[in-house]
Amino acid sequence: MRVVEKPWGFELIWAETESYVGKLLHIDAKQRLSLQYHEIKEETVYVTEGTLLNYTDEESPPMRIPAGQSFHVKPNQVHRFGAGDKFVELVEVSTPHLNDVVRLADDYKR
Repeated sequence: MRVVEKPWGFELIWAETESYVGKLLHIDAKQRLSLQYHEIKEETVYVTEGTLLNYTDEESPPMRIPAGQSFHVKPNQVHRFGAGDKFVELVEVSTPHLNDVVRLADDYKR
């Protein structure tokens, strides 16, 4: 296992093989990831704590995904995960393409 610090919180990578990756993501309150898509990577997340906000562009209000619900992200699907007033934790399982990130916007200028 390894922890990857991020400007929005952290990832705990708890499984990593040639076929799949398992992560726990902790998104700090009022933080969000990049508006992004993946060309190859496919992922499904399960919200374990808080309410996940998923933005699909810069203008529309986010979809709210409460604890106990899952969300599937297909290749080329634009998404941006975030937290509202309280932190969010989710479990992600995905294909192993960890560097397959095309950023369209980013609060941290990455």
